[in-house]
Amino acid sequence: MPEIAEVARIVHYLKKHAVGKTVAAVKTQEDDIVYGKVGTSASAFQKAITGKTIVNAKQQGKYFWLEMDTPPHPLMHFGMSGWIKFSNDDTAYYRPAKAEKEEWPPRFWKFILQLKEDDSELAFVDARRLGRVRLVDVKAEDMRKTTPLKENGPDPVLDPDILTVEWLTKKLKSKKVPVKALLLDQANISGIGNWVGDEIMYQARLHPEQYSNTFSDSQVKQLHDAMMYVCNTAVDNLAESEKFPEDWLMRHRWDKGKKNGGKLPNGAKITFLKVGGRTSAVVPSVQKKTGAVAGDVSEDATADEELEEDDKPKAARKRKSKPANDEEDEEPAKVTSLASTKRGKKKVGSNELKEEDEEKVPAVKKQRVGSNGTASKKTSEDEPPKKRRSGRLSKT
Repeated sequence: MPEIAEVARIVHYLKKHAVGKTVAAVKTQEDDIVYGKVGTSASAFQKAITGKTIVNAKQQGKYFWLEMDTPPHPLMHFGMSGWIKFSNDDTAYYRPAKAEKEEWPPRFWKFILQLKEDDSELAFVDARRLGRVRLVDVKAEDMRKTTPLKENGPDPVLDPDILTVEWLTKKLKSKKVPVKALLLDQANISGIGNWVGDEIMYQARLHPEQYSNTFSDSQVKQLHDAMMYVCNTAVDNLAESEKFPEDWLMRHRWDKGKKNGGKLPNGAKITFLKVGGRTSAVVPSVQKKTGAVAGDVSEDATADEELEEDDKPKAARKRKSKPANDEEDEEPAKVTSLASTKRGKKKVGSNELKEEDEEKVPAVKKQRVGSNGTASKKTSEDEPPKKRRSGRLSKT
């Protein structure tokens, strides 16, 4: 899903195709999740943006926004599957399609901006409705001082003067959590998601599940150097993995199951650990545990479980689709209980996914399936056995 580098890519294309142009017209589709969850509506967005000039496009981590000539400014977040598409450019996606030009308007669009100067259009699309579009009514220079950006940590690319070795040392020592979990928490550092986090840990030669407060000063320096290297390299290459260094984990993590797959070019094996429902790619030969690690590590994860189908390179996608509520993305949304109760628990469904990326979607209890492929009746594990009148247990 879009992380710091993918968002940098879309900001690049927004500057290329939209900045300096006037929004002649806005088409919207009302959506009480994409807009409504963050206190906006499609109609309010349409009214606020029509006729405005786009002055700039900026980002902080996984957030990005259009700076308009006057407030409010639209602030956006892609969630798992959101993106911006352009009517005059098919190459903006970080895995450009080789197929013919896509239909327009694109599927799953939430808003379309028609630009006055060249009649081109750009569309915010989101098939899974986990992205967010809001309006922030502040001066342009105050965007990063305003909610939700001010609650997020420093951006490794934008804020190297804040995210220093000393700052990182203090942050790591202040918590006792698996180090990768700390990196993924946007309140700590902006923009790092699953693949970037794994690449940082690999380049630092540190184990992702080691507790954050157990690293030596030299190891913290390794982690800081790797973070700056990975984030800047990924952003500079606009998230095009083909341009990443050949020895990067990102280039080879998808090869599990293929002939000679699951290895780096030097022959080092890639394994997958699953902790608390999150999957990490690890190279055990260099990522050694030098301190305490989380106790719930599972080594049964597979590469194919790691991301949603939309996020895998096409060659690595499985034909079989996953259940709708099997969320294994680096930015999982929170889902409440399956049963509705007076306490406010809600049914699982696309309309109940909570904003942003703090918590893991719980697994849904599986039904027993009979030999004919249909769900079987409850067994003695689910309910007590029935009794005959004689008092003997009936066969079930």
